[in-house]
Amino acid sequence: MPAACDSVLEDIEDIVSAEDLKPHDRQFVRKNVFPKVRKRNSQKNVQADDDPPSDSIIPGAQKIWIRTWGCSHNNSDGEYMAGQLAAYGYKITDNSAEADLWLLNSCTVKNPAEDHFRNSIKKAQEGKKKVVLAGCVPQAQPRQDYLKGLSIIGVCLDRVVEVVEETIKGHSVRLLGQKKDNGKRLGGARLDLPKIRKNPLIEIISINTGCLNACTYCKTKHARGDLASYPIQELVDRAKQSFQEGVCEIWLTSEDTGAYGRDIGTDLPTLLWKLVEAIPEGAMLRLGMTNPPYILEHLEEMAKILNHPRVYAFLHIPVQSASDSVLMDMKREYCVADFKQVVDFLKEKVPGITIATDIICGFPGETDEDFQETMKLVEQYRFPSLFINQFYPRPGTPAAKMHQVPAAVKKQRTKDLSQLFHSYNPYDHKVGERQRVLVTEESFDSNYYVAHNPFYEQVLVPKDPLLMGKMVEVNIYEAGKHFMKGQPVSDARVYTASITRPLAKGEVSGLTEVSKR
Repeated sequence: MPAACDSVLEDIEDIVSAEDLKPHDRQFVRKNVFPKVRKRNSQKNVQADDDPPSDSIIPGAQKIWIRTWGCSHNNSDGEYMAGQLAAYGYKITDNSAEADLWLLNSCTVKNPAEDHFRNSIKKAQEGKKKVVLAGCVPQAQPRQDYLKGLSIIGVCLDRVVEVVEETIKGHSVRLLGQKKDNGKRLGGARLDLPKIRKNPLIEIISINTGCLNACTYCKTKHARGDLASYPIQELVDRAKQSFQEGVCEIWLTSEDTGAYGRDIGTDLPTLLWKLVEAIPEGAMLRLGMTNPPYILEHLEEMAKILNHPRVYAFLHIPVQSASDSVLMDMKREYCVADFKQVVDFLKEKVPGITIATDIICGFPGETDEDFQETMKLVEQYRFPSLFINQFYPRPGTPAAKMHQVPAAVKKQRTKDLSQLFHSYNPYDHKVGERQRVLVTEESFDSNYYVAHNPFYEQVLVPKDPLLMGKMVEVNIYEAGKHFMKGQPVSDARVYTASITRPLAKGEVSGLTEVSKR
């Protein structure tokens, strides 16, 4: 399967000439568009059609509902698409029923996510909604039967306005190309495009797209392709812009942050040191997922960075299995000893660090002995954050053709690992501590505000509006499996991380004052 489907012949090629309008320019071109005078039909008693002809529909006046599944990279893409559409004049709505068009931004990592995506398409069609499909599912497999006749943008998010326009008019558009410059693949859409942050206090920055691996179970590689990194200065500029718009927490994301820069002659620590210089007091930086092979050579520098007071001492390092034979079948390009070396080193050099990891249960060929090795690893490290995934064969991947573990065995192993994970409480010993936390969001049950301490551990605090976006000190008085509860200390200093007022929820980021008029 070719990356990003650039060989699909019937697709619109993602080639923009020097004379074409760029996405940034399209936002403000509507003021120069003049209505074309249409001659009236002189015939009398002509029956009007129920639906107006497509060229009589005015794009930019409709309501758009956006649904995103998957990782933080996908969520960032969704924010950028919402921003571009809103900047052009479309109304982004949270009410799917009132929307004229549904923009469905998909994830291809697991079968259940694609099932939800497919069901949403069916629901949109039953509700007579226009539909545009984005994300990794249509990018990786655009010829699937249930995608036929529908508009697809894949991961080419900076062309979303064009695709939505044509779909509103009743046309079906497919746009699945890759960004290139003189034959070299670029990191993706420009980082200074308009966006609407789901949380005005959190900026998600994709530092690169694609990866260097070829894991046998992974479908995302088919959609995102090979590694393509953004230049350091573009990333620093984006971070600075975010802080100027009231952001107090930045998440760095990609398919593999540890591989950053290998295609452009730099590396992750170099980027992180530059970003740290731009972080104001009271704001924090969270580093996203990194695979073991690409972090091994940077352990010393990474430990220094993760000890920085404005960087969360947190790292997500997927192990997937503690069996070397299973890792070999997965083509993960490391062994269990490599993973342990990374974790042991960081735990020693970054006291209190949170290590999160992922495990796949029931990968093809996994024996009972292999699985027991994984259970021993979890028992040894007692990871406070563990993402447990029952293996699902993804169509078109090598793992789908391997001899499968019986469904009942996969289910039982997933259950056994989950029981082990829930047998220990990682935060009980922290009751009574005084911690510094940054408050950024509301809890799912709406009863608390959610904050994170320097180790990116979740701390629930009272719903005092004065705390939102602030860094405060709390006394921990209760601990659960996934959280602690803290009471603000009355005499402690409160840090306001934002150097300006945060944007309102739904407000478009990246628009200049002139363009807002």
